[in-house]
Amino acid sequence: MSVDAKATVHPNAVIEPGAVISAGCQIGPFCTVGAEVVLLPNVELKSHSVVTGKTEIGEETIVFPFAVVGEIPQDLKFRGENTRLVIGQRNRIREGATLNVGTEGGGGVTTVGDDCLFMTGAHVGHDAQVGNRVVMANQSALAGHCVIGDDVIIGGLAGVHQFVRVGAGAIIGAVTMVTNDVIPHGLVQGPRGVLDGLNLIGLKRRGVARSDITALRAAFQALAQGEGAFQDRARRLAAETENDYVREIVDFVLAGSDRSFLTPG
Repeated sequence: MSVDAKATVHPNAVIEPGAVISAGCQIGPFCTVGAEVVLLPNVELKSHSVVTGKTEIGEETIVFPFAVVGEIPQDLKFRGENTRLVIGQRNRIREGATLNVGTEGGGGVTTVGDDCLFMTGAHVGHDAQVGNRVVMANQSALAGHCVIGDDVIIGGLAGVHQFVRVGAGAIIGAVTMVTNDVIPHGLVQGPRGVLDGLNLIGLKRRGVARSDITALRAAFQALAQGEGAFQDRARRLAAETENDYVREIVDFVLAGSDRSFLTPG
């Protein structure tokens, strides 16, 4: 194992041979760090947390008690293939959260960006791709192969079906099951996930200009009430718009997907 002289490791922690513990890391009592784990500078593992598998954790991330990071996928097809979990910087992985490595069939890697918050009991399944500044509230879950854009908020006890994409800036209400793709900046709520508008509060908090919000609202109406299929409406918007935020939605809808879309009511 490689433990930097500037790291702090409690004598009751278990660090397996091969692990890399960088400068400034703090490993609390009764933590377990596996042989293929790499902790970059200033990572903190609080007591009783487990980091295992071929896992890399970025600088200044904190893992709280009883979180399990880097365990094998919850996938019966998994046969021990050499897959990874890569976590970015300044994340907060709270008590009891679980993040799994990838599968060979799903690309081999689960990824998490920077500045995310995974609250108590949150779960990130195998091969998921999670962007920056994502918040997953208590007991929410991502199934395998999900793609979550930047600045997404997922409410408590919500679930996202495998292969679903959630566009940047979207918000998922609590106790909601999401079975289809969610457009960027969408607002989804209800037990079976209905696209019920735009995440206007999130847009305003991020300082998006009023003119851009007005353009988004008009685009949403066009998607909700225009003629033809959902993709046809998006194609018309693509030909008409010059707004970057609207273009983001159009590009998302017209990109390839393994699921259909939640469409406006």
